[in-house]
Amino acid sequence: MLKSLPSIFLVLSFKIYSPINTLPFNEKYDYKEALSLSLLFYEAQRSGPLPPDNRIPWRGDSALHDTGQNGEDLSGGYYDASDFVKFGFTMTFSTTLLAWGLLSYKDAYKYAGQYKYGLEAVKWATDYFVKCHPSAYEFYGQVGDFSTDHRFWGRPEDLNMSRPAYKIDKDHPGSDLAGEAAAALAASSLVFRETNKTYADIILKHAEELFDFATTYRGLYNDVIPGAKKFYEVSGYGDEITWAAIWLYKATRKLKYLEQAEQYYTEFRLKERPNEFFYNKKVAGLQLLLALETKRPEYNNAILNFCNFTIYDQKRTPKGLIYIDKFGTLSHAANVAFVCLQASEIEEYGSNFVNFAREQIDYVLGSAGRSFVVGYGKNYPRKPHHSASSCPDRPLPCGWDNYHSKDPNPQILYGAVVSGPDENDYYEDSREEFLYNEVTLDYNAGFQGVVAGLIYFDNKDNSNTIEKKTSPSHDDLKLLNA
Repeated sequence: MLKSLPSIFLVLSFKIYSPINTLPFNEKYDYKEALSLSLLFYEAQRSGPLPPDNRIPWRGDSALHDTGQNGEDLSGGYYDASDFVKFGFTMTFSTTLLAWGLLSYKDAYKYAGQYKYGLEAVKWATDYFVKCHPSAYEFYGQVGDFSTDHRFWGRPEDLNMSRPAYKIDKDHPGSDLAGEAAAALAASSLVFRETNKTYADIILKHAEELFDFATTYRGLYNDVIPGAKKFYEVSGYGDEITWAAIWLYKATRKLKYLEQAEQYYTEFRLKERPNEFFYNKKVAGLQLLLALETKRPEYNNAILNFCNFTIYDQKRTPKGLIYIDKFGTLSHAANVAFVCLQASEIEEYGSNFVNFAREQIDYVLGSAGRSFVVGYGKNYPRKPHHSASSCPDRPLPCGWDNYHSKDPNPQILYGAVVSGPDENDYYEDSREEFLYNEVTLDYNAGFQGVVAGLIYFDNKDNSNTIEKKTSPSHDDLKLLNA
């Protein structure tokens, strides 16, 4: 394998990796607690009727009357960020990453006592995606109007505004959105395959229909859905339909999907090394999946080249955080760490990649001098840019005075990863400074996967802590069958 690598890559591959962080790297952080808290964040973002075992005491039922253009029930799903719009594109991408983490590190979720909650987090999204797909060539990609929503600051339970629903269809296609939805449902079908086969079959059928939609009727979703271009613009759909194809191959083992993935990989010129991995740039993730599924040197070299560039040549803050973009600084770092953590199993020198992922997550958890996860550690963000958690307990009113308040949020938004510091490690814990303190669904998704992965790697050689069996337990089989 190594003979096939270009000479410049060989030099990079065998560098001795050492953490750049100026603070003690071997300080221990409680990844199990971080995983548990991250799942609580997703529960705080739930829309629709909440279950009887709701664990967020300051949240209640909300947006119960979300409906489609023909009266379809679109209740459920997740609110995107501090606001109450349900953006399908980022919700589907977040779900794909959550499902991927559960698939790769299931035993870590079990060891941490979070497997049940992980399944529930994914299913809360997939149940909603099924509602959003009322026919083969329709998919609702947004509920709520961003401009109207942002004139309101308060609780989702108090929403009293119009919430229009926007969809793609064969006359108004969105290959990127349909492709990402197909990927999310395909990945999730693998998650539920052992515990709820009937449900896995249902969502896989939707995934295959959505992939057909994405490839048959081509177009960009943000040319169809108003507001999407301003907030979650996409630069093309090639990576989404390739991403969907490889996930469908993993879920079905139908060779046609692998052939399509490789065809699109060439057709859309996805061979070049990416610099990032997030909802708008999935090339690193699909390169990794192609490498894992085919074992071909072309894909192996591509993903290893990406990880070596990320570790040794990507821009960093003075304290060692990978710096890609100020919007979601920590999320970008966690996402590339997630990819490289998965890639660590391709090569013997993959321990470098594990150490890199640990360094980035430890920065998020406190190695730079403070925690960036709400509720974790002693010095965590007290004023995240998040409407619902800024409100006092009901029946006290909530409005723009709460937004401008200098006091900590009355409710602790446990587990939320804030956007993070700037390129100089400067951070401001202010509700009004969304560049530092915004929280979103996708900010937590890659982070959660890496945390689970670090639990796995810390315990995989200890048979007493990480379960080696692949067959489901009796309790597993009962999960989610209700």
